[in-house]
Amino acid sequence: MNSPYLRRKIINLLALGASFLSAAFGILFLVWILKDVASFGFGALDVAFFTQLPSPPGETGGGLGNAIAGTALITIIATAIGVPAGILAGTYLSEYGRGSKTAEVVRFLSEILVSAPSIVIGIFVYAIAVKPFNGFSALAGAIALAIIMLPVVIRTAEEMLKLVPDATREAALALGAPHWKVTVFVVYRGALRGIITGVMLAVARVAGETAPLLFTSFHNAFWSFKLNEPTATLTVSIFNYAMAPYEDWHAKAWGAAFLITALVLIVTVSARLIVGRRKGALTS
Repeated sequence: MNSPYLRRKIINLLALGASFLSAAFGILFLVWILKDVASFGFGALDVAFFTQLPSPPGETGGGLGNAIAGTALITIIATAIGVPAGILAGTYLSEYGRGSKTAEVVRFLSEILVSAPSIVIGIFVYAIAVKPFNGFSALAGAIALAIIMLPVVIRTAEEMLKLVPDATREAALALGAPHWKVTVFVVYRGALRGIITGVMLAVARVAGETAPLLFTSFHNAFWSFKLNEPTATLTVSIFNYAMAPYEDWHAKAWGAAFLITALVLIVTVSARLIVGRRKGALTS
């Protein structure tokens, strides 16, 4: 075995070993965190946790039913705002704006939003949707989360639409179908599974956000289903309960953390499975 080959082989083994150790290090801490969240949080989940309002400070019992409902409400509204806008933007980048300067600007702004800190987005929405109306609201929280979801949906929609072969578009156009019908009934159909995956990942991305909601939806100790009122969420409840001096509140904070972690894991794993099936279908 000559010297250059042996040196390359040793470097390769060292790189593989470092990569393995790094992956094992990350997985170890991930398992450690998940174990603590599960062990401390699972025991706090009962019927009252899902159905009752928070107990007054210093008293035991109660639940986080209002925060669960508020989280669902804000997430649904954010999805209704961010997903259509993201899909339309991704469609423009893939189907109508290829090579145009407008598309470059849209793509550049999307990349900026990906790296923008969520607290900055929360402050921005506070300035445009909270302060002018003199009050926190569920709608402001949904707008903040929709902005965070937007770049994820845009990038996923664009990439999934690009995976649809151009020959499919050309065949539909050759049959006399207008461009918009080709996009809606042919291209969307071919990229539907990937787009749904992007939506699921975007929902998982915003499920654990706290900072933007502190500046927008804030908190509410009661049931609230109005869009113009402060609304409780699980993440803000964790923030408040973790700082409280009451053991019962700490237990509920662990329960809320376990609930969010479980939901995010389920959504993320489901999205990865869909991606795997999509790649299998494309290669077969």
